[in-house]
Amino acid sequence: MPRKKQVDADKLIAAVKAGKPSKEIMEEFGIKTTAHLKALYYDALVEKGLAPAIADRGSQAAAEKKTKQIQVNKRGSLIVPAPMVEEFGFKEGELFTVRKTKAGVSLKRA
Repeated sequence: MPRKKQVDADKLIAAVKAGKPSKEIMEEFGIKTTAHLKALYYDALVEKGLAPAIADRGSQAAAEKKTKQIQVNKRGSLIVPAPMVEEFGFKEGELFTVRKTKAGVSLKRA
């Protein structure tokens, strides 16, 4: 993937505010498409604090919301992911008693 084009944010914002046609701005900065011009203009506005930034998809809030789910395989075994095993401090071969509750299923070390 090619590197992001470096454009002077102040000059780009000034050119747009001056009302220059997009063709002239694109020639001046060496931009080939209007979509690229719009993206660079938005980036310049964000850089100068004139427009709010768009939140990233991979933010920490999304990582924290990850649910703790286990699944039952074909044989009826409960599959507990390794990170969850480490988090709860389970050991390989450890025994549990299982009981049904109103909320679902409860595991208790035997």
